Amino acid sequence: VQLQASGGGLVQAGGSLSLYCEVSGSIKTVAGLGWYRHAPGKQRELVALISSGGYANYAESAKGRFTISRDNAKNSVTLQMNRLKPEDTAVYTCNARHVVTPDRDFGMDYWGKGTQVTVSS
Repeated sequence: VQLQASGGGLVQAGGSLSLYCEVSGSIKTVAGLGWYRHAPGKQRELVALISSGGYANYAESAKGRFTISRDNAKNSVTLQMNRLKPEDTAVYTCNARHVVTPDRDFGMDYWGKGTQVTVSS
């Protein structure tokens, strides 16, 4: 199982960016797909998480500005980030929760490589 993330980059405050992550491999189900971020000097935080049924949770700081969506057929997740602020600057990492593969009947969590998001003021 691998997570391939793309997107991120440098944007001015008020701008938008989109992050994309796809889970590949021999997969039966993926319970949750989400994005975490880690800024220097701060703890890692959950930005948004979406269940296989489409139920989404957001960090308070992301509500109203970010939208998470997923494509269950592709096992992919997209985080659309609008009205970005300098405090959104961080390394964003994709997370796949409770991934079940054909060779086991229990789920495991996987992480992608982080992608840098920098918002200039």
